[in-house]
Amino acid sequence: MLNTRALSYLSEVIRRGSLRKAATYLSIDVSAISRQIRYLEEQLDTRLMERHAGGIKVTEAGRLLVDHYHTQQAAEDAVISRLSALQGLVSGQVRIAVGEGFIADLISAPLQSFMTTYPGIELEVVMAGVNEAMALVKDREVELALLYAPPVDPQLTCHVETRQPLDLIVPTDHELTHFPRPIDLQDLLRWPIGLMDKPFGMRQMVNAVAHQERIFLQARLHTNSVAVLKNFVRSGIGVTFMPELTVAEEIQQGDITVLPMAYPVLSDARAQIVSLTGRELTVAAKACLAHLCRGMRFFNADAPRLLGTRC
Repeated sequence: MLNTRALSYLSEVIRRGSLRKAATYLSIDVSAISRQIRYLEEQLDTRLMERHAGGIKVTEAGRLLVDHYHTQQAAEDAVISRLSALQGLVSGQVRIAVGEGFIADLISAPLQSFMTTYPGIELEVVMAGVNEAMALVKDREVELALLYAPPVDPQLTCHVETRQPLDLIVPTDHELTHFPRPIDLQDLLRWPIGLMDKPFGMRQMVNAVAHQERIFLQARLHTNSVAVLKNFVRSGIGVTFMPELTVAEEIQQGDITVLPMAYPVLSDARAQIVSLTGRELTVAAKACLAHLCRGMRFFNADAPRLLGTRC
């Protein structure tokens, strides 16, 4: 029988990158962690981790054991949650990673209705760019992630996907609104451009197109805040790129106009809700997933302009 405490210690060492950091996180002595892992190595007669100048490197055997431990823990959590559900009790904690572009849609109604429907479920929402959100899922720090324009990754299972083009966002009276054709990057060089920071899917897509077209976009504003970019455009300072639903409120107020770009890769951008492949979701996580799919405009249909409807 494998020692689950030793496996949990090994998991934290790998996650934190060193014995000392794992000990600090767990509030125990480094020697206690080292001793438990050493006993486990002796029991299995194999090395589970190797120390080097940069910290700790897990061996293939160590990775196999930790993956087994995580799978076992997830299955146990799922069984316990199903037992609670049989008694009419839907409870637990659901952790989700969310890009800032989804926040307005999330809090407009779905978050409130979910918490009203499931008072026993505690939600933890972590703000993250697409790269960080994917890493959080893989590291089992969150159960679900809401992603915009993510790369294909076999370690992630997509539960829902919709088309949400990355459009040009301009003030309503902007000169570009009178162009008779889709906008290309060359058209934008006359105006200040604001861009999200590199970890975000929106920025990565723009960078990929600029690289392909061999156009250097000199952004006048770099930020990790969708709100800052909205105000940048609304005030008439410049233009930026966002999905239509991210600026739905501003469109309804008549402050912002959405213009399609001339690049299929931007028009085909997708929004997804993902979880870790092979990780069984708890009843609470499944309830949250179903609620987000029904309640969030990003996930219950494609972008309004693709359907010929208004925001």
